[in-house]
Amino acid sequence: MSPDHPLEGKVVLLTGGTGSFGGAFLQKALREADCVVRVFSRDEYKQSELRERHGEERVRYMVGDIRDRERLTRAARGADVIVHAAAMKQVPACEYNPFEAVQTNVIGAENVVSAAIDAGVPRVVALSTDKAVNPINLYGATKLCAEKIIVQGNTYAVGESTRLCCVRYGNVVASRGSVVPLFERQREAGELSITDERMTRFWITLEQAVENVLYAVEHTRGGEVFVPRIPSMRVVDLAEAIAPGVDRRVIGIRAGEKLHEILVTSDEARHTVVRDHVFTVLPEHHGWIQDGLPSGEPLEEGFSFSSDTNDRFLDVEELRALVS
Repeated sequence: MSPDHPLEGKVVLLTGGTGSFGGAFLQKALREADCVVRVFSRDEYKQSELRERHGEERVRYMVGDIRDRERLTRAARGADVIVHAAAMKQVPACEYNPFEAVQTNVIGAENVVSAAIDAGVPRVVALSTDKAVNPINLYGATKLCAEKIIVQGNTYAVGESTRLCCVRYGNVVASRGSVVPLFERQREAGELSITDERMTRFWITLEQAVENVLYAVEHTRGGEVFVPRIPSMRVVDLAEAIAPGVDRRVIGIRAGEKLHEILVTSDEARHTVVRDHVFTVLPEHHGWIQDGLPSGEPLEEGFSFSSDTNDRFLDVEELRALVS
């Protein structure tokens, strides 16, 4: 335990607490800080699994849906931090169920803002994704809306203690919906399906994702989007790392899928600074910030953080070590 840890002595409300990120966040928070975590999710069975693992001394298990503003506000009372990780994130599910995706990802984000302000929660960090940048599918579009809602939610908190921000990062190694479990299953069948051999993606571990959230809790002044400088990977290198020598079949890019991903656009770069290996996209409207915008090194004109032009790529051996 460290007195300087951003969660030390805090009560944390963790929405989507039974997901991949939620499990990693909960484990790290309990290990490193003397804090209480309220796990908020719809799945009571997964909550029971967490209860068996972590007990009830410093974890509270709250069944609820972020679509339910009243329940969310009650869960937020007395909290010092909200980490908002609840979302519908499967691209095909969002495309087939657009009303549900909007209710969860967009209206849910609005409810988080309202609950935080009504309950007087000082810090809110919401998880976003590279899919929110220049979105071409409904999932990305809903997460773009969620980012805007969280960032501009600070205007509703002027005069209040609440400050809200986002973190934005790429694909998480071996999380639910990751291509890693798919490749592992296909390896056993003797053939891997690859959408396009030119494809690149940003790559981050769950540990790094949690660290980025903790960084945001500690450094936010409200309205920033924090983007870690993470490496890229080539899908063919990932295939080789998981299934060396196994036959591959190119099936073509699926609907709503990009060849490459972007985490910071050239337009955002004009109001982005770099500090501690983190890109901080500063809010363009920031009347709630009284002591000046966060400092850092400005980006070059025309810079964009794209998975295909990244200056750091993971090689086959590095990828193999990560997925193993």
